[in-house]
Amino acid sequence: MPGKDGQKYLCFLPKVEKAKGEKPIVQQNVTSMIVETEKRIKLKTPDELLEVLKGQCLVRQEGWWSYEFCYHKKIRQFHVEDDQVVQEFILGRYDSEATSAFNQNLSDVSTLKDPRSKDASQRYHAHLYTNGTTCDLTNEPRETEVRFVCSEPRAMITSFTELSTCKYALTIQSPMLCKHPLFQEERPVWHTINCNVLHKDQKEKKPEKEKIDDDGIIMVTEDKGSAADDTEG
Repeated sequence: MPGKDGQKYLCFLPKVEKAKGEKPIVQQNVTSMIVETEKRIKLKTPDELLEVLKGQCLVRQEGWWSYEFCYHKKIRQFHVEDDQVVQEFILGRYDSEATSAFNQNLSDVSTLKDPRSKDASQRYHAHLYTNGTTCDLTNEPRETEVRFVCSEPRAMITSFTELSTCKYALTIQSPMLCKHPLFQEERPVWHTINCNVLHKDQKEKKPEKEKIDDDGIIMVTEDKGSAADDTEG
C-alpha cells in the first residue's frame, strides 16, 4: 500500500482456496492432530479433566424452576417457596454404562457438536443421566444428556433444553476441558500479502493480470508457479 511519501508498492495476493459454502479454511483436522500428539505425549482424557467437579453441585434458576446438577450423582428440577422445596423432579441419575456405550459408539468425537451453543461448531463431551422421575406423559423415566463444553472462566450451567417429552439436554461450561486440544476453538488460516517497492523505472513494465486500484496499489493475482509465497499466521 502507499507509504506516507506516496511511494507505490507491487503486491502479490496469495491464491486461497475456499471450502464449500465459501467458509474460511481452518487448520489441520483437530482429531488427526491429536492422534499424532498422543503418540508422543499421553493426554488426559475428558473424563480425567472433569474429575475436579467431583463432590460439586451446580444450580441454575430459570423462572419458576431451578435446576441442580451434581457431578456423577443426579440432576433435579425443583421449585422453592419460602426457602422450602415444594415441587421436585429427578431428571436422571448418572449412568456410567450408558455413558461409556454412548461415547464408544462415536466414530469421531470431533463431530459431536451442540447446535444450541453460542458457537454452533462447539464440541462437547457427553454424560448420560437416566432413571429419573417417571414422566406422566410417556410413563417412562426422565433422562438427560449432559454436555460439557470448553468455556471460561468457571464451571456453570449455561442452558437447559427439553429435546423431546421428558428427555433433556443440560449444557455446562467447563474451563478444565479447554486443556484438551480437541475442545479448543479452530482458528482460521491467515495468509500474507507480499509487497515490494515499485520503482519509477518499473512503472511501465506491468505484469500480467495486474489491477490498479484507486489508491495506486498494483495487485497481482498469484498463478501456479508464481514465486510469491503465502504463509500461515
